[in-house]
Amino acid sequence: MKRKDDMVDAIVQELRMRADYLDGSELETIYFGGGTPSVLSERELDQIFNEIYKLFSVNVKAEITLEANPDDLSKLKLSQLKQSPVNRLSIGVQSFHEAELQWMNRAHNAEESLACIEDAKSIGFTNISMDLIFGIPLSSHKLWKENVRRTIALDVGHISSYALTVEPGTALGRWVEKGKEVEAPDEYVMEQFDMGIQMLGEAGYFQYEISNFAKPGWEAVHNSNYWKSKPYLGIGPSAHSFNVGSRSMNIAHNAKYISGITSGTPDLETEIIDATTRYNEYVMTRLRTIWGIDLVDIEEFRDYFLEKVAVLLRRNWVEEKGGVYILTSEGKHFADAAAMELFAE
Repeated sequence: MKRKDDMVDAIVQELRMRADYLDGSELETIYFGGGTPSVLSERELDQIFNEIYKLFSVNVKAEITLEANPDDLSKLKLSQLKQSPVNRLSIGVQSFHEAELQWMNRAHNAEESLACIEDAKSIGFTNISMDLIFGIPLSSHKLWKENVRRTIALDVGHISSYALTVEPGTALGRWVEKGKEVEAPDEYVMEQFDMGIQMLGEAGYFQYEISNFAKPGWEAVHNSNYWKSKPYLGIGPSAHSFNVGSRSMNIAHNAKYISGITSGTPDLETEIIDATTRYNEYVMTRLRTIWGIDLVDIEEFRDYFLEKVAVLLRRNWVEEKGGVYILTSEGKHFADAAAMELFAE
C-alpha cells in the first residue's frame, strides 16, 4: 500500500475524532478487516492498538480479530501477532485445490494454507476461523467435499462457508460478461451448500448463521453483535458505522480519505435510519441466524409481518417457535428472497 504511514496516521487521527461515537460503551470486539490488515507492521499495529486502548474502555475478554490471507502469515508474523492484543485469526483459505485457487486469482497455495493454520496453533492461537468458497464452476462435488473434510481435520473452532459471487468490475465479472466463464447453476450451488451443512454438522459444528458454523462456544462475537444490531464504529476507507438511529460510511478512495482526515473534514456520508429501514434491516440480518425474528422486537410492524410471513409458513420456508420465526432447511436456500417478501415499503 502506497503512503502506508500516512494511512496509519489517518486511522489514528480518525479514532481520536470519533472517540465519542459509542458514548463510552465498553468494547466487546475489535476487528481488523476489509482487505489485508496483515500488511501492517508490528510497530504500526501497536500504534493503532495504543490509541484504541487510550481512547476506549476495552473489555478484558474482548474478541480481537485480524483477517489475513495464508501467504501473509509467516511464522514471524504470527509470533508478532501473538505478542499483540490480537486473539483471533480469520484466515481466507478458500480452497485446498490449486486449480480452484488459481481460477479465483488467489496469491496463496494449499501448502501455505495448511502451514499457516498449523503454525498459528503451535504458536498458541486457539481461536481460529477459516473461510471456504463453494459453487466454483470448474469444481465438482467431490472436490468440495474434500475441501470440507480437510478443513474439519484442521480442527479449528469456526468455519465460514460462502457461495462464490461474481462481482461486476472484477476480472471474473468481466470474463462472465464476455462469455469466457459461466456461473455455476443454482442447483449445483444449493447441493454444495447442503453438503457443507451436513458434513460440518456431523463434525460438531452448528450453523448459527447462513454462512457461519462454529463448535459450541466459538461463535464469532463480532459478527453476532452485527447481526443483533448492536452499535459499532468503523475506522478507515469504506468503513461503515452504526448507532441505531443512523449509519455513516467513509469514502473508499485511500488518498481522499487521508486528505479529509488530515484536514479535519472527513468525507463521511450519513444516513438517518427510519423505523421502516430499521425493520427491514432487522429482518434481513436476523432471518439468516438461529436467533430468528422475534415478534417482541418488531411490535410496530407485528400485524404487517404476520400477514406476510403466513405465505412463507405455507411454503415451508419459515417455521415458528414460541413467537420466533426462523428459516427451515428448505428456506435457507432462499434466505434473501424470503427476507424481501417480508420487507415493508
